Amino acid sequence: MEILDINQVAIKNKAYVKSGGTLDVDTAKLEKIIKKMKVRNAIAVGHLAPYVIPRAQVKFALILRKNPYKLIPVYKKRRYARSKAAENAASEILGVVAYDSIKKFGKAKTGQLDTTGLSVRDMTERAMKIIGRRRRGDQVDWLEAVAERGDLGRFFVQ
Repeated sequence: MEILDINQVAIKNKAYVKSGGTLDVDTAKLEKIIKKMKVRNAIAVGHLAPYVIPRAQVKFALILRKNPYKLIPVYKKRRYARSKAAENAASEILGVVAYDSIKKFGKAKTGQLDTTGLSVRDMTERAMKIIGRRRRGDQVDWLEAVAERGDLGRFFVQ
């Protein structure tokens, strides 16, 4: 299957604006670009999928989730600005992409996979089982875990 890396399509087609030290994708422009591509039988990769891929083109959406405490070191390694790292971690805690995917593609066509601590092999095996409907997707709730640790201010107060 072809891999459609949504972020790379945005960069290649300059479907973004520079904002401070980051790039903000113009999702309306990117959606038009992707529609013109007429991609068939591909795996779309990227957190922007629910905002730029038409519902009719999605057979199944698998949202890869990761513990926000494990994301912070990833963002530091990528040299994200502190505000961008906090914004992304907060989005993961709230499950924004998962929620928006369920809303757009439907609950029956959307699953979640907690990738925290999994090897690529284990992730792949679990993903294939979820996509093939031989395994239920994971129930992910980082908000409860963060609240229990008293860390809401760490992620949501700037």
